[in-house]
Amino acid sequence: MFMMQGPNVMNRYTSHQFPALRILMSGQDKYSVVRTLGDAATMLISEWPGDDGEEYVVAVRTCLDAIRGTTPPNAAREALIRAADEAGIRYLSVVH
Repeated sequence: MFMMQGPNVMNRYTSHQFPALRILMSGQDKYSVVRTLGDAATMLISEWPGDDGEEYVVAVRTCLDAIRGTTPPNAAREALIRAADEAGIRYLSVVH
């Protein structure tokens, strides 16, 4: 189990556990960088262009499960990528 306690749970998963993604939303001229589970949750809930895709719903659920500690962070990242593919949103993996 991946239980994490404390106030910064959503920001802990960075680097190898949640490699950053640069996401270009339609109509924007710059990429948003998703580095943490908190960034992913904000992107999905507040900035996503639609909320009716099957992969989108899976991504939201997986992200929330990862924040709760019941799913590994990389599963949330992979779900976010599938949701982006489904929505036709461009993204790049950020390599450090």
